[in-house]
Order: sequence, then C-alpha cells, then structure tokens
Amino acid sequence: MKIIKNPLQIQKISMELIRKNKSIGFVPTMGALHSGHVSLIKKSVSQNDITVVSVYVNPIQFGPNEDYKRYPRPVNDDIEICKKNGVDYLFLPSNETLYDKDFSTYVTVDKLSGIMCGVTRPVHFRGVATVVSKLFNMVMPDRAYFGLKDYQQYVIIKRMVKDLNFRTKVIGCPIIREKSGLAMSSRNTYLSPEAKEQAVNIHKILVNAKKSFNSGKNIDAVIKETAKLLSAIENSEIDYIEARDSNTLQPAVKTTKNVVIAAAVKISNIRLIDNILC
Repeated sequence: MKIIKNPLQIQKISMELIRKNKSIGFVPTMGALHSGHVSLIKKSVSQNDITVVSVYVNPIQFGPNEDYKRYPRPVNDDIEICKKNGVDYLFLPSNETLYDKDFSTYVTVDKLSGIMCGVTRPVHFRGVATVVSKLFNMVMPDRAYFGLKDYQQYVIIKRMVKDLNFRTKVIGCPIIREKSGLAMSSRNTYLSPEAKEQAVNIHKILVNAKKSFNSGKNIDAVIKETAKLLSAIENSEIDYIEARDSNTLQPAVKTTKNVVIAAAVKISNIRLIDNILC
C-alpha cells in the first residue's frame, strides 16, 4: 500500500491507472475506521482492480458548535486497517493541500440539503458535496462506496454525480451494526457505557416502526408512535424522525412505494443517526 498526501500526485496516479484500463474503487472516509468502513473497503477490493481510501476530517462540513476539533483521528490505526484489507492507495490530504486561504467555490445540492439533517446542520451537506466533488476529481473512481447509515448523504451524492456528470457510480452499502444493533459510527466512541446502552434502543424502535408500517398502519401514526418511543429513551433529544421516499427523499405519503424511516437522536448530547428501509 502506498500513502499519498499530494492531490496532484493521486490525480496523476489515477490518470495512469485509467490509461491502463484499471478499474478504480474509492472509499472516502473521515478516518477512525471501524467494521462499517472495512465492509466498504472489502466491497471495493472485490469489484475493482485498484482500491483507494481517503482519510480526511473535512472542516467545511462542521458547523461552528460541532465536534470538528475533537473528532477522533487515530491515523496510525487507520493505516494498519487499510494495509490489512487490501487497500492499494491511502490518500491523506491536509487542509492546506485541499483548501487555499481564499477558497471560495462550493457545491450545493438544492432541495435535498435543507431537509432532515440539513435543518439543524445547515452547512453540512454543502461541505460534504464540495469535498466529495474535489475527491472525485482527484481520484476519478469508477465506483465509490458509501454506507447507508448516512442515507441522506448517499442520496445527495448520487444526485450530485448525476447532475455534474461524474464518471463515478455511487454504490450504497448496508449498515453494519454492533451485536446490540447499534449502527456503527466513529462517534460511538463518545458514548459512555450507560449512554451506549440507551442508544441501542434507537434501532429497536425503528425495527418496530417498520413492522407497524408494513402491517398497514398509517405512516403518520407510525411516525407519531415512533417519536413517542424515542422521546422515552433516557437522556434523549429528538432532532427528527421522518418517513421519506427512499429514492427522492420527498415526504412519504400513502402511495409511496419505497420508504425510508430516518432518525437523528441525541443521547446524552451525542448526535446519532439511523434509518430503516421499509
């Protein structure tokens, strides 16, 4: 595995690989790699000649009162995980190499970015779309892999790729969970043992919501019941609980065929997201 830090160098490598007709798989991450990330890496390795992973905590997707400074950065552990799982190139850019001091160009995916997580995190998806578009321009992957825990992000990136004519196919991969059912996340490290025990209830409640919905219960009633159950979790605060069309993220109605029930909940002030497809 080669570690690359210079954006022009990774772009040059990618151009050479494309000339050689090598397929490139890409897994963009913010590091603190866990089994969820590993599942994406393994998928890429199995489907492509070359796998590139990026590790970069992107400052422009964090709001002023969010956890950018304390976000976990175990870089040496991340390097070892990438080596063990067949990564060919690990891209480790810095803020200085990605953003000039007078950087002023941003990518915004209208409509999809101002709903759900975007209501309380208004700059988040602009930052995500901007950095992913930059990474796609550098790595030029055939396929890019995203975990479906961040379901809104997945739909936004797919829309961006279509609208901006990127060569990349965006592939959504299943949520990887701990044995308890808690969706794996780098932010789980913030949770105390007691908070983690409470957080497990989020997935259990979403599973219950799916059963209710699939049994024919009205979607508004399902969401109302689910909100009540989430609110009953000790030390919880609901950011949102919504039912959306899983393809368009439009609000789900009676005739919606493919539904995702998505939630963002703070447990002891740690914001966790999860979802379930119905």
